[in-house]
Amino acid sequence: MNTPFLFSSPEFARLLSRLARNNRGNVAAMLAAALFPLLALIGGGVDMGRGYLTQVRLQQACDAGVLAARQRLGAGVAVDNTVPADVANTGQRFFNINFRDGVYGTSNRDFAMVLENDYAISGTASVDVPTTLMKVFGHTNMDIAVNCEAILNFSNLDVMMVIDTTGSMRHTNAGDSLSRIETLKDTIRVFHAKIEGAKAPGTQVRYGFVPYATNVNVGHLLQDSWVVNEWTYQGRTDTGRRRINEEVGRTYNRRYTFVSGERSPWVTISSYAATWNEPANADQNGWYSCNGSRPPNSWTYTDTSDGETRTELQGEPPALLTIRPMRRVHNGTRYTTARVGETCEVRESTDVNYVQTFERVTEVPSFDRTVWDYEPVTRDVSNWRAETEGCIEERDTYRITDYDNVDFSRALDLDIDLVPSAGNPATQWRPRYPDEIYVRDIENNGDGDFDPRPDRNSIKEYVDSGTWWFSDCPPKAQKLQEMTDAQLNTYLGTLEPNGATYHDIGMIWGGRLLSPTGLFASENADESGRTRARHMIWLTDGQTEPYDLAYGAYGIDGLDQRRWDPATRDTNPLNTLVENRFGVACEQVKNRNITVWVVAFGTGLTDLMTECAGPGRSFEASSADELNDAFEAIARAMSELRITQ
Repeated sequence: MNTPFLFSSPEFARLLSRLARNNRGNVAAMLAAALFPLLALIGGGVDMGRGYLTQVRLQQACDAGVLAARQRLGAGVAVDNTVPADVANTGQRFFNINFRDGVYGTSNRDFAMVLENDYAISGTASVDVPTTLMKVFGHTNMDIAVNCEAILNFSNLDVMMVIDTTGSMRHTNAGDSLSRIETLKDTIRVFHAKIEGAKAPGTQVRYGFVPYATNVNVGHLLQDSWVVNEWTYQGRTDTGRRRINEEVGRTYNRRYTFVSGERSPWVTISSYAATWNEPANADQNGWYSCNGSRPPNSWTYTDTSDGETRTELQGEPPALLTIRPMRRVHNGTRYTTARVGETCEVRESTDVNYVQTFERVTEVPSFDRTVWDYEPVTRDVSNWRAETEGCIEERDTYRITDYDNVDFSRALDLDIDLVPSAGNPATQWRPRYPDEIYVRDIENNGDGDFDPRPDRNSIKEYVDSGTWWFSDCPPKAQKLQEMTDAQLNTYLGTLEPNGATYHDIGMIWGGRLLSPTGLFASENADESGRTRARHMIWLTDGQTEPYDLAYGAYGIDGLDQRRWDPATRDTNPLNTLVENRFGVACEQVKNRNITVWVVAFGTGLTDLMTECAGPGRSFEASSADELNDAFEAIARAMSELRITQ
């Protein structure tokens, strides 16, 4: 905005010359002459003020326009170079709202935007401001113009992805061409590209992963002093004796494998208030129970032969096995009741041509059998790095009855920042040895129940559930690190689905690997003068699905009973316990100033998941497109949208 020097005009010079030659009425003439510069000064000040006010308002409108346009553009442009059609309209709309046409009597309002090479959006805005007093001197308009620019980028950022890699991730959602796990991998690749393409120069973005199922695979991340030197497992010992076999043959099924079809996740269809049961004695605790009815199951299955029958000689225990391949087709709906706090939820799951193959085995025992002592067995685990896959058993905990007042001096598993003390096994983790596990007194045919007492001099074969599918060790977790596209692809290639759904252990270890004040504080803490944003993306494709026979992070829940008593399964179901502990772990994570995002992929959000994430940070996605939309929204929320000029 420029103001001309008015006193240099030829007319003004001639006027002064005449005044100099005529000395009559000089005082009046001098006063009259002085009015012109005074009028110019006053008029210039008034119009300059109006021009400055217009310029400030125009700059604000320009900034608002490019900010809105850059927000609408999102992070995806860094990956696919595609600009949404309504970006310009969005920016123009915000500019118009902040600087209305004709405001302050202005005219010729104009606003234009350009997409720069670094995906910033720059803008120019201009307007004509009419003058008032300055019109006397021939200046009717002032031209006002401003520049603005907005950019979306990422500063120092840690992103921990806690991924459900259970068996159901092999399924494909309706309308998608890839399985859930492969769809997720593609989405993560796009998410990574968006962030890397938009991060600010000189910043650090790190990515970590915690695949979880029944357990987590974190052994390679632990220091030797964080792991016990010996541990006790629910196993058996060969007595060296043999006994004449008096048993007859038995038949059982094994090696179930998913083939095709759909099995829906458990969905709540109704709920009612749980019944409070007063304790029989003053020194006992009361409990809630679910006593209401639920619809009858319409779930059925049909078994057919699926190949040639064969025979095998089994070495231990010695027996002749007749093995018949089978195929089972499930259809219909099952119902169950789960207690969530003081509420009982009736849930249903439906199978539609859900096909599994399995083996039906008829076992004829040999004449004599090995005599076993089934009991807790203590073994040296100092060579665990070479002898195990890397999954662990959790450190000490207790059976929590009040989840609003957890004693973290006892629930060491839920204290995500506690660093183990060498020589203190209560604080240390324990290597997982699945081949050591035998669950007394439950036989392969399903007979029996959990019994913590030793069973000695027995020829029975109790289940070795440590090697069953729902006890599988998931892929290895990864600490936070910067990752290239190639490194990301290599890691994603390790993700294979198997196992059952235990949400708590995933949340616990996601928090441990992300916390700035715990096990990895030396790597995760903020640098001097540079804070780091921390985000956890927790994704699942199903509801909690624990098995009391599974060998997980707390041993065999039904036998070790470190956190659960199977005698309370009706009043305190194992899935409810896992969900309650998940809730506690999530609060511990958020207490470390970590933002938690929850994505339910191919399943529904529960109240617990929504509460864990907090308002606006939970998503349901039933397809690849919806999953990409969820990750796009998360990426946008993680970014910093700012004016650069």
